[in-house]
Parts: sequence; C-alpha cells; structure tokens
Amino acid sequence: MTLPKAAPPGRRMAKADFEALAEFRYQLRRFLRFSEELTHQHGITPLQYQLMLQVKGFPGRSWATVAELAERLQAKHHGVVALISRCEALGLVQRQASQTDLRRVEVRLTPEGDQRIEQLARQHRAELQSLPRLVDLPARAGA
Repeated sequence: MTLPKAAPPGRRMAKADFEALAEFRYQLRRFLRFSEELTHQHGITPLQYQLMLQVKGFPGRSWATVAELAERLQAKHHGVVALISRCEALGLVQRQASQTDLRRVEVRLTPEGDQRIEQLARQHRAELQSLPRLVDLPARAGA
C-alpha cells in the first residue's frame, strides 16, 4: 500500500488518506493479535517476547542494560525491572553485573531463552512476510 502524498497545511485530508491509515492500523492490529496468541500458546506474554527480542536484537552485542531495554520497550525503568524478574523466574534471561561498570546490569538470554526467541521470531517473521506491504515510503536521498 502506498500512502498518498500529505495534504498541504490547512487542507482537509482526502478519503484515500484515511483509507490508507485505517488499512495500516488494521494490518498492524492483525499482526499484534497473531503475536499475542502465539506467545500465549508458548507460555509467555507478549511483553516477555518483546523483552527477549530486544535483548537478542540489540545492535552490536548479545546483551542490553535495563535502561536500554526500557527505551527499546518504551516502558518505565521499574516496570522493565519487574518484567526482567518474571523472565528470569522462567529461566529465559539472566542478569549479570558489568565487568567494566559495576553500576550497570547486563541482561542476557539463557540457552532456554535463546531457543525460545529463535522459534518465536521465525514464526513472527513468516507472519510478517504473509502480510501485504503496508507502507511504501520514498527512499532517502543518498540511500
């Protein structure tokens, strides 16, 4: 789906704009619903999946700090600490004091968490590939 060009300031949006936005939200919600059902079938919550995904997918390394995870999940620090504790109790992640900065806690996947995220991410990727292309944005200059 290609989004129509933005309406100039002061002009009302066209029907096609609303249709494109509505379709995007519909497909996004369908995907999120798929994810909710899949994670529950595997005995975890969608947030636990998101936490593991952010640890596994953190750019450039195999761990992330609590503050980094809070940013990536767009959640409050104390909420992420509680989420990490629940994932730790399930054997999915482990906390480790940083070797370079003892104030920093590194969150890493356990072998069980690594196996679980691999399986779930494969299924999420297949579902994403089955969706229609949602948005075609113009390429950035020089890209």
